[in-house]
Amino acid sequence: MHFSGCLCALLVALVYQVSGMDTVIGLYGETIEVPCNNGAPKPKDLFMTKWKYDDGDLLTQLKDQDASVIATDKYKDRVSMAENSSLLIAAATLKDEKTFTCMVVAGADISEYPVKLLIHKAPTGVEITALATELEIGKPTQLGQCSTSDANPAASITWFKNKKPLVADGKGIIISSKVKVDEVTGLTTTSSILQYTAEKGDTAALFTCGALNTLSSPVSFTVTYPTERISLHVISKGPLMEGANVTLKCKADGNPPPTSFNFHILGKVVKVENSDSYTVTDVTRESTGEYKCSIIDNAKMEDSKNITINYLDMSLSPSGKVMKSFGETLALTLQTHASGELKVSWTKDNGKLDSRPTFDKLTYSDSGKYEVVVTMGALIKKASFELVVEGVPVIRRVAKRRGEDGQHKVLTCEAEGSPKPTVAWSVNGTSADESPYVNGKITHKLTIVPTVNLTVVCTVSNELGQDTRTINVSTLFEEVRMDKQDSSDEGDTTKLVVGVIVGLLLATVVVGLAYWLYMKKSKQGSWKTGEKEDGSTEESKKLEEKIEEKLEENSQKVEV
Repeated sequence: MHFSGCLCALLVALVYQVSGMDTVIGLYGETIEVPCNNGAPKPKDLFMTKWKYDDGDLLTQLKDQDASVIATDKYKDRVSMAENSSLLIAAATLKDEKTFTCMVVAGADISEYPVKLLIHKAPTGVEITALATELEIGKPTQLGQCSTSDANPAASITWFKNKKPLVADGKGIIISSKVKVDEVTGLTTTSSILQYTAEKGDTAALFTCGALNTLSSPVSFTVTYPTERISLHVISKGPLMEGANVTLKCKADGNPPPTSFNFHILGKVVKVENSDSYTVTDVTRESTGEYKCSIIDNAKMEDSKNITINYLDMSLSPSGKVMKSFGETLALTLQTHASGELKVSWTKDNGKLDSRPTFDKLTYSDSGKYEVVVTMGALIKKASFELVVEGVPVIRRVAKRRGEDGQHKVLTCEAEGSPKPTVAWSVNGTSADESPYVNGKITHKLTIVPTVNLTVVCTVSNELGQDTRTINVSTLFEEVRMDKQDSSDEGDTTKLVVGVIVGLLLATVVVGLAYWLYMKKSKQGSWKTGEKEDGSTEESKKLEEKIEEKLEENSQKVEV
C-alpha cells in the first residue's frame, strides 16, 4: 500500500520544463508583439498563462477568463495579452530590450518560453555638412562630414563618388567615424569625415554618403588645378575674307583659367586683361600670317595659328550696255586674281552657257544680257554686260503661194535687222500676220485677192535704213487659163510620143521580115548550085550583126 501511495503522489506532481530562448526584433515607438511558444496553438488542458520578466510578473490569464495586469511599474499601462497569448508592449523604447518569459500551466505540466526582445530604429536622415570650398589637385582636403542620428543599432556610413562606394586607402581616401549615444533615449548619432585628394577628373564628380537605405543629397566641388596647356581658336562668321572681322580666343586648361593673355598680332604684342578674346577688324590679304597667344606670367606657354585671308579680284570688259553693229567683232576680257582655285560660269539671259562666249562676227542672235559668276569656296563675285547688235534691215526672201481654198494668194516677206524693222506692202490686203521678233528676224504675211496682174513691193525699215524687194503677182483668172493651156500642151506631146514609138516598132518588124526572106532565098540557091557555104555563111553573119545593131538602135529610140 505504501508503494501505491508514493506512485500516486508522483502522478499528481507538476512537470516543470524550460524551452530554448527565441529573439524578437521590434521597431522603436511601435507596439511590439512577443509570441508565446513561437505562436503555437494553446494546449487543450490549458489552465493558466502568465508573462513575466526579470523584475517581476506582468500579467496572468486563467482559462476562459480575461487577462489581469499584475505589473505596477512602467509596464502597468503598456502591456496586454493577445488572443493567441502573445504579449503586446505599446510605445516600445530601448529600455524594453529585455528577456520576457511566457509561463504556460497545462494539466500537470508547467512550461516556460523565454523571448529576447531587441529594439531597432532607422536613422532619421543623412546629410553632409562642413563642406570644403574647393578641392585642389594633389592636396588632401577635408571634403565634408556626413552625419545620421537617432538610430539603433548605430548606423554605418558609406561615402560614394558618382554612385560608387569609396574605400579608404590611407592615402588619397581617409575616412574616420565616431558614434555618440543620447543619454535620454539611448539612440545613437554616427558621424563620418572624408579626407580626399582630388584628381583632374573630379571636376564634375558628385559625392554622396548613405546609411542603410538612406542617401544624402549629392554635392559637387570646384576642383582647382594649374594651367598646363593653352590653345588658340579662330572665330569668324563665314569665310576668312577681306573686310571681315576675325576673333582670336585663347583657352587654358587650368581651373580657374587665366583671365589675362598676350596676343601676338603679326609681330605686335597686345595685352588683354579680364578677357580671353581679341578681335582683329577689317582684315585684308596683308593680314595673312601667324598669330599667337600666351599667358602673361608665363610667355613660354603659348599656342599659334596660321591664318589665311581669302581674296577674290575680278574685272570684266566690256560692262554696262554695249551697242555694236551687225558683222562687227567684240573683244571680251575677264581678269581674275585670287588666293585659291576658281570656278567660272557664264549665263545669257539667265540661261547657262557651256563655255565662255566669243564674238568674232556679231549676229542679231548675239544680243542679250551676259553674266559671269566667279566662285572660290564661299566667295562669289559677279559681273555682267548687255549686248545690243544693230543693223540696217535686209529682206532675205519674198515669196507667194495660192491659198488653200484657191480664192486668194498669200505673200511672205522675211527680213532681219535691229532695232525691229517695220514691214510695209505696196498693196492693201487682209489677214496681215507678223511672226514674233526673235534674234533680229521677222516674217510678215499678207493675204490678197488680185483682180489684175500686179508687181508688189515689200519695204522693211528701221531708224538705221530700209530695204525693198518686188514680186510679180498674176490674177487668179490668168493662172486658171494658163493651167488649162498647160494641160492641152501636155496632151499633144503625149500623142506625138506615142506615134513615134509605134512607127519605130513597125520599122523593126519590116526589117526583121526582110531578113528572114533573104536568108530563106540564100539557102535555096546554095542547095541548087552546090556552092560552098563558107562564103555565104560569112556574109550572113555580117548581115545579122547589122540587123541586130539596127534593132538595138530602134529599141533605144523607143525607150526615149
